[in-house]
Amino acid sequence: MIRVLIVDDEELVRAGLRLILQSSDDILVVAEATDGGGAIAAVRRHRPDVILMDVRMPGCDGMTAAEQIRDIDRTAKIIMLTTFDLDEYVHRALRAGAVGFLLKDIRPRDLISAVSTVASGSAILAPTVTKRLISTFTERDGNAMKAARAQLSILTDREIDVVDAVARGLSNAEIGRDLAISEGTVKAHISRSLAKLGLSNRVQIAILAYEARREQS
Repeated sequence: MIRVLIVDDEELVRAGLRLILQSSDDILVVAEATDGGGAIAAVRRHRPDVILMDVRMPGCDGMTAAEQIRDIDRTAKIIMLTTFDLDEYVHRALRAGAVGFLLKDIRPRDLISAVSTVASGSAILAPTVTKRLISTFTERDGNAMKAARAQLSILTDREIDVVDAVARGLSNAEIGRDLAISEGTVKAHISRSLAKLGLSNRVQIAILAYEARREQS
C-alpha cells in the first residue's frame, strides 16, 4: 500500500486529489495539509511514501517545505503540483530533492500512475513537458553551466553516457538497450553517479546534465 500525503491550500483541489487517489486499491491517503508547515508536521507523524505538494501556498510554501522534508525523511518521494508559470519555483523544489512535478490538469489515471511510479523508486521525468521546462530554466546562467561541467568531469565516459540518457527521460531498460548493457549495469552506473555527485535522485541528475548543455534533442 502506497501511503500518500496531499498538500494544497485549496480544499477543492485536495478533495479532488484524494478522490482520484483513493479510487486505486494500492493507494492510501494518510493525511492532508494546507501549507508547508502542515506538510512538515504530517511527514513527522505519518511518514508517507509519496507527498503531492503544491508549489505556491501561503505561509510556508512548497519549496521551503521540500527542503526541510528532505532533512527529516530522505525516503519520502515529493511530487510538486504546479503550472507553467512557476518554472523557477519548480527548479528550486527539484534541487531540494523533489522527484518531479505534475501539472494540476493531469488526467486521473496518469496521476495514479505517477504516484505508483515514484513510489517504486523512479522519477517523473518524461521527455516532453518536464524536459522542456527543465531545459528552459537551466539555460539562463553561464556560471551554472561551468559549475555543472566541472561537477560532471568526475564521472567516467560510460557514466556520462548514462547521465545523458537519464536527462533524455529514458527508463533503465531503454538506457540498457541504447548502450547495449544490462539493466542491472545501468542501475549500478546511476547509483555510482549519484554518490559521486552528491545527488539524491534521477531528476537532479537530469538538471545537472541540462546545465552542462549535455541535453540532446
